[in-house]
Amino acid sequence: MALAAIPASAAQPEARLEITIQGLDTALEEAVRTSLTLQQYRDRSVSRAQLTRLVAVGEKEARNTLEAWGYYDGQIESRTEPRDEGGFQVFFDIKPGEPVRVVTREITVSGEAAEARAVAEAVEHFKPKLGERFDHAQYETSKTAIETALSDHGFLGAKLVTRRVEVKTADHSARIQLHWEGGPRYHFGPTTFSGGQFPSGFLQRYLPWDEGDEYSSAQVLDLQRRIVGADYFATVTVQPHIEQAKDLAVPVTVELTPAKRNIYSAGFYASTDRGAGVELGAQRRWLNDRGHKGRADLDIAQRLQSIELSYRIPLSGKTQRVLGIAGTYKDETTESSVSQTQKLITNVSRKWKGYTFTYGLQFLAGDFEIGSETGYSSLTFLEAALTSSKSDQPAFARRGFGYTLSARLTPIESLTDTRFASLNLDTKWLHAFGENTRLIVRGEVGKMNVDDFDQLPPELRFFAGGDRSIRGFGYEEIGSRNDVGDVIGGDNLFEASIEMERYWRKGLGGALFVDAGDAWLGDDFTLHVGVGTGVRWKSPVGVLRLDLAYPIKSIDSNSWQIHFNIGPDF
Repeated sequence: MALAAIPASAAQPEARLEITIQGLDTALEEAVRTSLTLQQYRDRSVSRAQLTRLVAVGEKEARNTLEAWGYYDGQIESRTEPRDEGGFQVFFDIKPGEPVRVVTREITVSGEAAEARAVAEAVEHFKPKLGERFDHAQYETSKTAIETALSDHGFLGAKLVTRRVEVKTADHSARIQLHWEGGPRYHFGPTTFSGGQFPSGFLQRYLPWDEGDEYSSAQVLDLQRRIVGADYFATVTVQPHIEQAKDLAVPVTVELTPAKRNIYSAGFYASTDRGAGVELGAQRRWLNDRGHKGRADLDIAQRLQSIELSYRIPLSGKTQRVLGIAGTYKDETTESSVSQTQKLITNVSRKWKGYTFTYGLQFLAGDFEIGSETGYSSLTFLEAALTSSKSDQPAFARRGFGYTLSARLTPIESLTDTRFASLNLDTKWLHAFGENTRLIVRGEVGKMNVDDFDQLPPELRFFAGGDRSIRGFGYEEIGSRNDVGDVIGGDNLFEASIEMERYWRKGLGGALFVDAGDAWLGDDFTLHVGVGTGVRWKSPVGVLRLDLAYPIKSIDSNSWQIHFNIGPDF
């Protein structure tokens, strides 16, 4: 290590740092850089004494990282030079050398555990493989994967009896020998519940296993998720007692604390689609010892007034099915329509492997006015929806993907004013780059076949435009037009959006976006495009979005639009 002489004119008690690492590929360079304590001082001031110590520590940290990546004879040289603008430039010149490679390996599991599919797959996928660089992180991850597979599938007494790793730097070789004794397979014993407000028979439906089934820690976690998701309890503790197992049967206890029975909510909101409004809600978490729920919601805004009463009944069985019955009234005004509708809905929803599947029957009736046309319709139809949404954070995601696939169909002609069938797919993908930049891509497509389009109320037609659609246009302003020029919607829909966000201090940021699409009848497709910029703020309940957008390609609009909304990404 060499610390260059510092000219008297540059001598100062404190200096700032820049770090350069040379001689490594991108991945290894990033690993070394991340390991350096020096990184923490890039935007801080350090004295020359501190710098000398930190550079020496940095050489050791870099060498440890090289060895963890399988490079045991790397050469590291460092030097520090003053920068013209003040501060120091620290250089690490690194020659990693030849990596240590795996020349032999023996990964085995004995007993019944060797036949378990998950255990066998973990052994098969163990890395590093023969001839590969001996990466310590891969080795530890693979070893943990085998131990997790053993535990997850009931081999709770499995022991690692042989663990030998021999590294020879002279010939750059590594030899791995690991052996587990799987032991007997455990199974689920009795499950007891305490502290809850429901009889044990009702709670047993949440068990994803039967007594006597092979033990699985993944199913124990699944039970925890199921009970928490039922929203009856303030605390849920699921505890398997392996130490109390008799004849390999693991007893499980579930301790519950009832949640507050009644929930009341009130919130104000504002959006350019609906205007300013207030939402009021009242929910009774359980109405009886069978877990029935009741809820009432009221929404009053400048362009929307609605009320919904709903009743939910958990169904028996282990598939987490819920029967829902709801009645709603809605009075809504958009850029193209006015409607007053009543709905009666009955459906069944089921959660399954991260998906929510809902299917049921809906009756809809009411008056509507679209442009200069008025109508009344009464429709009965089947509907189904498959929804999935995954993100790393609920309020402000850095990675996420979600979609909803929905379908509607009129089954019997005599029960509806017009027959129709529709299919709709709405998707959203989000990915963060670095600490402060996010890319958001959204798309939606819809298709409908209908006997008499004029009999469809606005709610069942396709429209585009608005805060969460094509910005630069008013809410539901885009659609095919009738003979007098009124927007009447469409039986086809296409929307696409791409947006880039960049955040700065205190959760404030900006965005640039392009939205495009149309809602049209038959072959009457016209591409509408809106572009704009916006302000973003990370609020506790989600991102606040204030956008200014302009329609650069349209026959429906030619003026700037302001869009405002707030909420989570998914």
